[in-house]
Amino acid sequence: MAELIWLDEQLWFPDTEQALDDPDGLLAVGGDLSPERLLLAYQMGIFPWYDDPQPILWWSPNPRFVLLPDQLHVSRKLEKTLRRELFDITLDQHFPEVIRNCAASRNGVEGTWITNSMENAYNELYRRGHAHSVEVWQDNDLVGGLYGVAIGKVFFGESMFSQVSNASKVGFVHFVRQLQHWGFRLIDCQIESEHLSRFGANRLPRTEFNRLLERWVKLPNAWQGQQNPENR
Repeated sequence: MAELIWLDEQLWFPDTEQALDDPDGLLAVGGDLSPERLLLAYQMGIFPWYDDPQPILWWSPNPRFVLLPDQLHVSRKLEKTLRRELFDITLDQHFPEVIRNCAASRNGVEGTWITNSMENAYNELYRRGHAHSVEVWQDNDLVGGLYGVAIGKVFFGESMFSQVSNASKVGFVHFVRQLQHWGFRLIDCQIESEHLSRFGANRLPRTEFNRLLERWVKLPNAWQGQQNPENR
C-alpha cells in the first residue's frame, strides 16, 4: 500500500508511481514553493494544489489530462467569434494581474484556489522567465487570461479566468495556435474538465505522460514571447 511522503528542506520528490490512488495522484506533503522545487516538480510531472490552511500538497494524477497542440479542436461557432476580432491578445504583458484575477475567480469555488503563497511563487517564476501569461483585452480592459509554466517544448497550464463571454476561449485558441507555431509538443491540463475536452484535450496514462515529459522538457526552451515588458 502506497504511503504519503513528507518532504523536508531537501530538493527532491519521490517517484510518481508512489502516488496514492485515493485521493487520486496525491504524492507528497510539505516542502516549499521555491522556484527550484517548482521547476523540478513540473519536470517530473508533479504540481502543487492545496487549500489554506493546509500544508503544500503535491500531485501526479493518473490519468493525466493533456492537449497536443496540433490536435486543437475549434467549433464552427467559436471560429466565427474569432473572425469577429472582438478581443486583443497579448503575452507576458501583465502576469501579476492575470494570476490575481485567476485567484479571485477561484475563491468560493469548491476545490483548491490560488493561495497568496502560490501567487508569490509564480510571480517569482515569471520574473525568472519560466512562468508566462496570456492576456485578453476588450476596449483596453483586461477581461480574460491564463497562466502557466513553459519548460522545453511543454507548457504546464495552471489556471484561466474570464470576465466576459468567450474571452478565455478566444485567448486559449490564439495561445494554442501560437504554441503550435513555436513547436510546442504538449500542453498539460492537469485534471480533466469538460471545458478543455471540447478543445480536444484527452486523458493520458501517467506512465505515457511521464515518457513524453522525459523527451520534451529536456529540449531547448521553445517559448519566444515577450518577457517582462514595460507596462502596457
